[in-house]
Amino acid sequence: MADGQAPASDQVSDTLRKLAVVFADFEQRLEATPLIRKLTRGRFELADYQTFLVNLRQQVKDGALWMSRAASNVGEDHLELRSTLMRHAVTEHRDFRLLEADFVCSGGEVEVIRNAPKNVGSEAISAWMFHEASRPDPFGLLGAMFIIEGLGSIKAAPWGRLVKERLNLPDEAVRFLLYHGENDAEHMQEFEEMLRMVLPDAAVAERIVMTAKVTARLYALQIEEIAA
Repeated sequence: MADGQAPASDQVSDTLRKLAVVFADFEQRLEATPLIRKLTRGRFELADYQTFLVNLRQQVKDGALWMSRAASNVGEDHLELRSTLMRHAVTEHRDFRLLEADFVCSGGEVEVIRNAPKNVGSEAISAWMFHEASRPDPFGLLGAMFIIEGLGSIKAAPWGRLVKERLNLPDEAVRFLLYHGENDAEHMQEFEEMLRMVLPDAAVAERIVMTAKVTARLYALQIEEIAA
């Protein structure tokens, strides 16, 4: 432990507390977006859900790619973290196919979701992720993962159940949301272990929290743009 640095356990706990504050603010931003307000207030329509799937698909497809790039830029001193990121990329690299299947099951044409362009928020978050992933030892991306995996573990399943109820859809049309509601909770359990791989380090801890803040803002922008 370097002089002046808190023990690993203290810095991990402190970083988790700061990330929780960022996520709480992120939740409030999401709840204020037109799309999520429609979902929670009962005015959600099939077209809203299909537009949500279209826009989310483009960001999800990039997820495994920036994670793989991040893993490739992790140095030899953190091989276990590199391995963990690679496992995540392998696990999630076909998730966008679930979104396509949900879109088709809800009445959409697969060519529509595959050929749709990214919205402004999706472009921004993708550019940000690849920028961060291209840095040497891109540990700050753990903050981005906290936001994205946290969203899946906390919001995905409730949103999926609401969508199913509001639109009277079968489970097969909301598999992405229901699946991530179940599986992202396990990913969050791994998150603290990944923090311990790179902490204590005050600069790294600060970068993780800052990256979480930027990711949360851009992700909220992506959802806002869906209804624009």
